[in-house]
Amino acid sequence: MNDNVEIVRTNSRRVSCDGATDILGGAALGHPRVWFEIDEKGYAECGYCDRRYVLIGSPADVAGQDATAN
Repeated sequence: MNDNVEIVRTNSRRVSCDGATDILGGAALGHPRVWFEIDEKGYAECGYCDRRYVLIGSPADVAGQDATAN
């Protein structure tokens, strides 16, 4: 995985991405809205902006695993 990939942790298996959700007035700066279904791997990646959506508590949720490791 590329170290520059933005990771978004979510509680929902169905997520959407427009590449500009966190940019003020960013609709014109993003990409077409696409929807993803997170599968058994625990994540989905946007083909436009490479954001990775990780289901909290899934095998791909490294941040959650780090928090419970101690």
